[in-house]
This record gives sequence, C-alpha cells and structure tokens, in this order.
Amino acid sequence: MSLEQHKDANRSYWDELVAIHASSEFYNLQAFKAGVSTLHSIEKTEIADVQGKHLLHLQCHFGLDTLSWARLGAKVVGVDFSEKAIELAGSLSREMDIPARFIQSDVYDLPAKLKRRFDIVFTSYGVLTWLPDLRSWAKVLARLVKHTGFVYIADDHPYANTLDETKDGTVLPGYSYFQSSESMWLPAGGSYADRTAPVVNGHYEWRHTLGELVGSLADAGLVIEALREFPVCSWQRFSAMTKDDDGWWRINGDPFPLTFSLKARLGAG
Repeated sequence: MSLEQHKDANRSYWDELVAIHASSEFYNLQAFKAGVSTLHSIEKTEIADVQGKHLLHLQCHFGLDTLSWARLGAKVVGVDFSEKAIELAGSLSREMDIPARFIQSDVYDLPAKLKRRFDIVFTSYGVLTWLPDLRSWAKVLARLVKHTGFVYIADDHPYANTLDETKDGTVLPGYSYFQSSESMWLPAGGSYADRTAPVVNGHYEWRHTLGELVGSLADAGLVIEALREFPVCSWQRFSAMTKDDDGWWRINGDPFPLTFSLKARLGAG
C-alpha cells in the first residue's frame, strides 16, 4: 500500500472522529464554550505571553487549542488534513466570535499554501505518531517559523510506546524503544477520547524516537533551546492511571517519562 493510501485511510479515520470527539466528555465542548481553556499547564507556562503573536497550530483537529490561544490574544492559523475537523473549527470560530483562520492541508503541503512565517509554530499531544517522515516535517517547520520566533512541541513521550499494562494493572516496559519505522496498522475500535465509541475506520501510525526527532530538527537548521520530560500524560493511556488536581494522568510513583516538551529556533546560518 502506498503512502498516499495510508494518508487517505488516516484522513477517513479522523473525519469519523470529529463528531465522536465533539460530543465526548474528554473534549467537553460545552465547557469550552463557557470559557474553559483546553490548553495544559506545560504549554501555557513554557510559551507564556502570546498577546499579538502570530501563532500557527499544526494538526489542530477541530481547533479548541487554536481558539484557546486566540482567547489569550494570539493571531492564530489552525491547520488539519481533515475537512470535517476544519469545518467544525471554522464554525466554532464564527459561533463564538473568536478570530481565527483554519486551513485544510496535509502538513507536508503547507509551505505551498502559506507564503509567510510565524512567531510561534505550535503542535501538541498525539501528533508525532501520525507523521511518516520527521525529516521532511522538520523542514516544513523551519520554512514556517520566523527567525525571531520559535517552534514549540508538546507530545506523548516516545518511551511511553514501550509500556504495557498487565492484568493486575502494573505498567511495565513491554516493547522495544527502537521500533521499526514502518507503518503500523491499527484496526477499528474506540479512540483516546471515548474507548467505547463505535469507530468503523482503522488507521496507520508511525513510531519515532526522541533522538530521531531532535536529529530531524537539527538537520533542518533548528537549534534546540529547551527539552523537558514529564511523568504525566494528557490522556488516560492505562486503566491504572489516576488523574491529579491539575488534570494530568499519572502512574503511581511517576516511574516513566510520559510527556515531553521541546522549544527550538532557527540557527544563525
């Protein structure tokens, strides 16, 4: 099967998830409409003031994080390859009178559609696993960020993909960290937002190491300014996890890195 067929399968999967996620407790659309931000403490603290900044949000799904940044004063553009996701994001922007632009595009095609650069290029939580080619993706980031701006990534830590849960609820490493770069087919089932949802479409994922990510960014001319690791997760990856007062999911004892954040800028060369 070709890469384009992989992407088409994934697009059908994400088109299907839009309605499921929009009605889920996980996304809690009603709370968002009432003024609750969907941003997490990690990115809010590390990015800090966005007032008046031009922010590009890649793989934005149906735009709640994008619109949350706009509420904080950013001038936002959200991008996703799902037509249904972009339609809903645009509808929410108009309904709530939050200025935002949303573009339907594969992230790899974006430089041909956006002839400008941004103060902040942002992407977060569950994005890297959908990218078949990190080196080409990193070049896109370098094309879209201003020399005075930065790239910011917060996502599930690649090490978390090595973990498995036993029948008694113990979470332990069970898979190789250095998994094949070939695509992985995952059959139809629920989603992270609703494990019981009657999802019809399966999808493909790709696994990447932290070293591959850092190397790809460096090869694209980006200089790593900060790299941090956290023992928390933005979603309930395992049934044994518990939610803390800040909304993060944890494994008892915080034994493993589950989330990382990275900030990078264009080099002087």
